[in-house]
Amino acid sequence: MEDLIRAIPDFPLPGILFRDITPLLKDAQGFKAAIDLFVERFRGQEIGHVVGIEARGYMLGAPLAYGIGAGFIPVRKPGKLPYSKLSESYALEYGTNSLEIHADALGNGDRVVVIDDLLATGGTAAATRRLLERLGAKIEAFAFLIELDALKGRDALPGVEVVSFIRY
Repeated sequence: MEDLIRAIPDFPLPGILFRDITPLLKDAQGFKAAIDLFVERFRGQEIGHVVGIEARGYMLGAPLAYGIGAGFIPVRKPGKLPYSKLSESYALEYGTNSLEIHADALGNGDRVVVIDDLLATGGTAAATRRLLERLGAKIEAFAFLIELDALKGRDALPGVEVVSFIRY
């Protein structure tokens, strides 16, 4: 599966080595293998919702939710959600942004797993965590296909389980 992840230097800015999962998504067997890793890891854990971080978290999160019989909740970039929402800002390794979630997406004690394709500095995941905590959700784990160890993204998520399958 790792051979289906393309490394693109200097994207989106000089000095960034982007890990592109689109070849993996294109490959039927590779995509299935990736989703199966997540499903096997979280099956039977009474997860009520999978929270996917825009946009690649949707590509992995929706099939995970289906595979474990959970609902799917999108966390979006600004201006994409039509209803009442909460917002959190965060820093990227190459800039800043913010995320939003519908104010009624989750309630107190809802058990969730948060999924994205890649854990780098942890800023996006930490902002998502803050959103979910404001809604009262219980985060069972953060799950990533790829983790960039040198950027220490786990440090931004203390006290919660972090699962990753491919580490660089």
